Amino acid sequence: MAFVNWLRRHFVVIAGLITLGYLLLPNIVVTVFSFNDPKGRFNYQWQQFSTEAWTDPCGVAGMCDSLTLSLQIALWSTLGATALGTMIAFALARYRFRARGVVNSLIFMPMAMPEVVMAASLLTLFLNMGVQLGFWTILIAHIMFCLSFVVTAVKARVMSMDPKLEQAAQDLYAGPFQTFVRVTLPIAAPGIAAGALLAFALSFDDFIITNFNAGSTVTFPMFVWGSAQRGTPVQINVIGTAMFVIAVLLVLTSMVISSRRNRQKA
Repeated sequence: MAFVNWLRRHFVVIAGLITLGYLLLPNIVVTVFSFNDPKGRFNYQWQQFSTEAWTDPCGVAGMCDSLTLSLQIALWSTLGATALGTMIAFALARYRFRARGVVNSLIFMPMAMPEVVMAASLLTLFLNMGVQLGFWTILIAHIMFCLSFVVTAVKARVMSMDPKLEQAAQDLYAGPFQTFVRVTLPIAAPGIAAGALLAFALSFDDFIITNFNAGSTVTFPMFVWGSAQRGTPVQINVIGTAMFVIAVLLVLTSMVISSRRNRQKA
């Protein structure tokens, strides 16, 4: 009976830990197999411990080139989608115009539409326009489908802002530009940052839209998919583990900074 009562009191915590472990299980497997020394072409069975792949992460031809390309595309698409998405979010949240409802509906369409539909549509558009498939077509496609996620994140933040803060700045003789830079932008910054991080992750990770509109250009997800057909090098696990560790460190750093700010305010 005591065990049942204890289980009831801690059920939410236990369920949360089980769910978290389930979500982290693939990352743990990737990390473990980044130290494997496979005997054949495929890194699917554990053979013996080795750090050789970590000492030479670019040992596979073309892998680091595709990784660099994916990072470049993700960076530029993040900048483009964040800039456009922030302006659209402010327009939808702050202004009233005739096509506002239609624009709101159109913004959510790329999020609800299957990626293969958007990929095929973009490919048809580029072919009809005679555009050569490659870096620029990938970038345009990534900005297009990342835009909706940025607008959603920034718009939610802007709509939760208290307009009295901006009115107070104007009462203190701050001009429109000063009000925006010193009041509006800092308050909206968490939403903008969240949208930018989401856009970067979606762009870097995308395969379907990229595969349709890449031509002969090979990004990192496409390299991983191609490698899986003929053999999976350990270096792919190394890159995946490094990216996971960097993401965790960024989150922990953000939590520490936020905790320190809260203590200073208190």
